[in-house]
Amino acid sequence: MKNMKINIKILIIGALMFLTGSCKDFLDEIDPSNITEDSYYQSAEHARIGVNSAYSALKAIRGGAYGGGPWLMVEFATGLAESDLGQAENSNIIRNLINNADNAYGISHWNSNYEGIANANLAISKIPDIQMPEILKNSLLGEAKFLRAHYYFQLVRLFGSVPLILEPIDLASEDLYASGAPVEEIFTQIVKDLTEAENSGLPFNDNSGKVTMGAIKTLLSSVYLTMAGYPLEKGAPYYSLAAEKAKEVIDKGEYSLFESYDDLHDPAMNNIGENIFMVQYLAGTAPSNWQPHIIPYNMNISAYSDQTGAIYANQNFIASYESGDKRIEEKSFYYTTFTSKFDRTETINLGGFFLYKHFDVEANLFTASSALNWSLYRYAELLLIYAEASNETSEGATALAYQGLNEIRTRAGLTPYSGLSKEEFREAVWREKWHELSYEGVTWFDMVRTRKVFNVTSGDFDDFVGHQFVYGPTLSSRELLFPIPTSEVQNNPNLKQNPGY
Repeated sequence: MKNMKINIKILIIGALMFLTGSCKDFLDEIDPSNITEDSYYQSAEHARIGVNSAYSALKAIRGGAYGGGPWLMVEFATGLAESDLGQAENSNIIRNLINNADNAYGISHWNSNYEGIANANLAISKIPDIQMPEILKNSLLGEAKFLRAHYYFQLVRLFGSVPLILEPIDLASEDLYASGAPVEEIFTQIVKDLTEAENSGLPFNDNSGKVTMGAIKTLLSSVYLTMAGYPLEKGAPYYSLAAEKAKEVIDKGEYSLFESYDDLHDPAMNNIGENIFMVQYLAGTAPSNWQPHIIPYNMNISAYSDQTGAIYANQNFIASYESGDKRIEEKSFYYTTFTSKFDRTETINLGGFFLYKHFDVEANLFTASSALNWSLYRYAELLLIYAEASNETSEGATALAYQGLNEIRTRAGLTPYSGLSKEEFREAVWREKWHELSYEGVTWFDMVRTRKVFNVTSGDFDDFVGHQFVYGPTLSSRELLFPIPTSEVQNNPNLKQNPGY
């Protein structure tokens, strides 16, 4: 597999970002011309750069071009996404449930996650032997282990059984053509990395964009929640673990919901408030590049020259929000009108519900260069993880579970819940997750974890297998995983393709 063949020198050169403390330093590029295999990983500075290289892979799937971007893969798999971009074949075949193993989106997910893992592996293997203060050493290892856990969490949920590589790879490595590890073994390693990262001494929260203890515990709560459900079905003990980790974050009191939905897509709010862990960008130097995807196709509303209409919300899904929900008010989560770039006093009807929660206003009005970070884990999701997990324990939905769920509903202008049965509370949380975390790369993973799909017409939850999207196609068991890229299966005789592809 070509990802496993990347040598140490290439991995070193991949260290594009040098963190020192501020977000700008995090995103400054470095000159790799003086870095060699012999001189690398000899100092604390080298260790810092090596860990930074493991962050860089977070950005890869949020890129893209006129034909779409890899981040769209899990959105079109939900049946909730529409597109006006006819040439976006990678999106269209997923949307129509005729996906194949040559889809460039899947290839990008596979490659970027393994590149991140390779860089994390190198850091984890080299840092222990470097002379530096133990506090710094432990914190760097904690960051690297969190990142490796994150990348494997993505891979195992997207593709199932994948190679579990924990050491640096070269052409002589026994694991160069590794077979797929059992799914439970991968999850066990993810938990191991995260529990070790919990002992790293990292700060609970800061605004640097680096891994924090809050991020570690949030990811661990999500991992435990997934292990409680499908495919492992570990049940109540793991729901308890998920609730415990989420509660540790809640009790710390260092995160809170934004008062305004505008804050969700305001670069000034990067890495603070509701944002627990984000992918880092900087306008002009390393700008975020998904804005063209969420701009209507050639409606001339933006400073960006590319306006692709690559994704917008399914209208039936918008109709499934409760009456009075502030999230579907104009320019809360979605937008249906905007001003013309030729005359900002002229309003254009866009003909659909486009994604305002990811919309950088300044970049679209003026600069065409966005500093908006992408939130991987935000506090609203953490509250809903706790609410769902606690409800599945012997204790049932706690007062704190109701409080978190109702904080989200109150912000949306909706009536708080009370007195629900276990089944009613479970579905209330699921429904809130679909509406609150829409188009944030969360929904498809919940579909697979619960084997349930929100029926946007009835408001009920259908079984995953047999659920029909409102525009026709019906989900089968094949869609519980994405196909492993053809090139990986062809190049690695020990790797097996997922069923149905």
